[in-house]
Amino acid sequence: MVLATMPARRFRADSVRRMRFSGYLKPVMGFLLLLALANCDETLTSSVVPQPRPEALAPAANAYVPPSAASQDLARFYQRVERDLLTRGLLRTDGGGPDTPYDADDLARNFGKIAFINEHSGKSAAFVSGPSEIKLNRWKSPIRIRTEFGPSVSMESREADRQTIQNYAKRLQKATGHNVRSVNGDGNFLVFIAGQDDVAYAQDRLKSLVPGIPDDRLNLLRTLDRPFYCFVFTFSGQEDTNTVIRAVAYIRAELPNLLRLSCIHEEIAQGLGLPNDSPAARPSIFNDDDEFALLTSHDEKLLTMLYDPRLQPGVTADDARPVVRIIARELMGQQL
Repeated sequence: MVLATMPARRFRADSVRRMRFSGYLKPVMGFLLLLALANCDETLTSSVVPQPRPEALAPAANAYVPPSAASQDLARFYQRVERDLLTRGLLRTDGGGPDTPYDADDLARNFGKIAFINEHSGKSAAFVSGPSEIKLNRWKSPIRIRTEFGPSVSMESREADRQTIQNYAKRLQKATGHNVRSVNGDGNFLVFIAGQDDVAYAQDRLKSLVPGIPDDRLNLLRTLDRPFYCFVFTFSGQEDTNTVIRAVAYIRAELPNLLRLSCIHEEIAQGLGLPNDSPAARPSIFNDDDEFALLTSHDEKLLTMLYDPRLQPGVTADDARPVVRIIARELMGQQL
């Protein structure tokens, strides 16, 4: 701006002086430079070491790889399954209504069947041949949900799934009163979303992230039949076998949006300590009938009961029953 306010004649004179000075300086500087180079030639040639060309960065281990024809065929199969369920009025997302009433007694009874019996659902892999009674299991430590993806999962899907799980973690924390958070770094609840093309990668990744993971769990990834959309398994401490210290949920990447979201809701909720399904639970995702796709208000109450401080890990169903009845009535606003 200073130049713009200067008189034009003065600006030109200054420019000429600079040009003349530069013209006088160039020969002198050139002569001095030649002398310097003559004296330093040996030093230059001996001290300048050619630098290697930097190598291109290797692609990430799970860089996107388009799904194979077989994976695309499986995706079309699950799309037909989802359409069929929706046509029959299933996979509801309304959370229930006047057609699905329940009271405190229903809530207490459903909690007893879902929290104190271990039997995997139709969406999960069966590790036991039949139902077995268990003591109350839940987490004591903060839950950190880490999401991993197989290479066949697109970047857009990864971002959408991360956001979904982050929002769901906030809902679970509100329902349980427990510390639940979605993280990008180290986590103790691993959610793995991968396609059938990603089995080898997922197995290697799980070995790295979950040291000592049993081979039968890893083999499930390769032997999972089409009717099994997803599964979750938990690990307890060696000294405190009723406290969950780690969980792994596995969800097929070929699932369409609603079935995929349904798996996210059910498997993470089950991994918090509600391992069973009951045909009497309604409205609930803890039911094999696929009527409801997403966590309902009924299910939120089950999670609230699970983490109520009046119940502790290791309590039996019989010992917990009177307390469960009281908590259920409090949650439903019914008299004790």
